[in-house]
Amino acid sequence: MITPSAKPRRVVITGLGIISPIGMNTADLWASLAAGRSGVRALTAIPPTHLPTACAAEVPDFTGSIDDFGPLEGELKKAVRKALKMMCRECQMGVAAAMRAIHQAGLSAGTFDPERVGVCYGADYMLSQPQEFSDGMDLCGDDARRFHFEKWGAAGMGKMNPLWLLKYLPNMPACHIAIFNDFRGPNNSITQREASSNLAVGEAARTIERGGADVMLAGATGTRVHLMKSLQALVQEETAEPGVEPQRASRPFDLDRTGMVIGEGAGCLVLEELEHARARGATIYAEVLGSGASYVADRQHIANRTKALANSLRAALRDAGLKPDDIGHLHAHGLSTRRADVDEAAAIGDVFGAAAARLPVTAAKSYFGNLGAASGIVELAASVLALREGRLFPVLNYDTPDPACPVSAVRGDSTPSGKTAAHWNVTPQGQASAVVIGAVRA
Repeated sequence: MITPSAKPRRVVITGLGIISPIGMNTADLWASLAAGRSGVRALTAIPPTHLPTACAAEVPDFTGSIDDFGPLEGELKKAVRKALKMMCRECQMGVAAAMRAIHQAGLSAGTFDPERVGVCYGADYMLSQPQEFSDGMDLCGDDARRFHFEKWGAAGMGKMNPLWLLKYLPNMPACHIAIFNDFRGPNNSITQREASSNLAVGEAARTIERGGADVMLAGATGTRVHLMKSLQALVQEETAEPGVEPQRASRPFDLDRTGMVIGEGAGCLVLEELEHARARGATIYAEVLGSGASYVADRQHIANRTKALANSLRAALRDAGLKPDDIGHLHAHGLSTRRADVDEAAAIGDVFGAAAARLPVTAAKSYFGNLGAASGIVELAASVLALREGRLFPVLNYDTPDPACPVSAVRGDSTPSGKTAAHWNVTPQGQASAVVIGAVRA
């Protein structure tokens, strides 16, 4: 039962879990950002002869072993290990990020009411690997490699993993997280591509604000490093040219950018009602001040990313009770494609007006490319760390400003982060989402 609160319930961040190409924890993530260390390398997950691209931001340290899930003990460790066969790589990364966030937040048994803890997780659509079907299909072919459908039931289906479907359902990360940890509160999954992370954070925060939970895990997992998804990206989107040095391939707002870099990863934030966090002595990293979302496209379904981004941030600012001048820095979508960066720069000018010339803009995608649904949560975590450090990290490879992108991109490591940060993302289809965070206010 939801009990209305006599005063507004405030939402703070008390834990962060990261699985990224530049770090498997917050310390390594920040060290990479502070040192300007890229996570883009030569593509290894897919034979390079299969694709017209040679680089990607993979997470080589994530193997899917039980050790990747952080400090687990006893029955919990046994449960996670047993369930690994029911998770594809995206599910595994998402669950691992959550388990690490839970540990960092100190949410051990007895410190919370299971009925008051929930999960809201973002994910991309999840596609099977071809290997899930190939063995069975081979048994249904003839010497000329023709497939015979009538053989599938008797010969091919038996080669299918009976748990195949469970491995690729995008709601499974949230389900696994709740089951492993006995979280019995609200549970939701969001599949809106790059907008998923901020949508999950916004929904989780509102769940706490309206009294539906005291603690919510908000995160996302995603990948563009997948044979079918990578092919889709290469056909439908602008990707970095194959001849470029991997570490220099992702270059948001730079005149010489050629396209986005494909990547993979996951992240999770533990969101908590302020007084609940204080009562259990939790470390508070930042406060979620507001969120917003907008979808804009014309009758032909052509996206208007500029308007969608501007709408989403204005909504987040209204929710936070702030004005554009109150924002210390903007964490940009920074996709590094020629069109998307121009659209985003126009949105910055639309929202911030003349102040856009002095608003610090950073973009973690310059370090790890597009992680799909997970990009936003890792980027938001990076801004949380920047607020705590009091300084921003530079936009990598920003050598020659593009006159069509008049933004104040961060170029060194001494730019103050300010006390508040705005972060937004947008999909190619025109779905945008934004979150405003800041230091905990009195």
